[in-house]
Amino acid sequence: MGPSPVPEPRNSSESGFESEAAPDRPGEPEHDKQGLDLAKSLAGRLKGMSPVKPVKRRKRPRIDGAQISSARPDDRDPQKLTNTLGRLMRDQGWEVDVAVHGVMARWPSIVGPEMAEHCKPESYQDTELTVRTDSTAWATQLKMLAPDLVRRLNAELGDGTVTRVNVQGPHAPSWRKGPRTVRGGRGPRDTYG
Repeated sequence: MGPSPVPEPRNSSESGFESEAAPDRPGEPEHDKQGLDLAKSLAGRLKGMSPVKPVKRRKRPRIDGAQISSARPDDRDPQKLTNTLGRLMRDQGWEVDVAVHGVMARWPSIVGPEMAEHCKPESYQDTELTVRTDSTAWATQLKMLAPDLVRRLNAELGDGTVTRVNVQGPHAPSWRKGPRTVRGGRGPRDTYG
């Protein structure tokens, strides 16, 4: 085995020798010529390469007033569907309409099965419920029971939700037949004479 090669020193402080070039000006530090050449060659090689851009961490956009997730529940946590629908109806002002439609679906339990067969709720608008009956006798009966019906509906929906029940009888038959009519005519009685 031969002697192992001795690594070359990287700068003048390792070699123990002074640099060959003396400083031109007093007070200026001395440079190792080898180190300066090495730095220039590395700079020349790196000059041709595209610079490596550091990877920037993207920050999540933060909504004003938003809080960081915590152990306590907040609005961003999963919610029950009933709570979410309740909040949506409250925000949009649909609570009364949904409640009235719920009452229309439970109409037989509110007015009784016999009356429900002959009277059907048609519409609700501006605290007035319109009910259509299938005969004039049932229309008369429901008109007499209207105050009691208003009281029951307000107990179900809340005070002041229904102020009036508009009772309408059955649809009357139309005597208009065909595309032409006579103004001021009295219908089929016109031809009896």
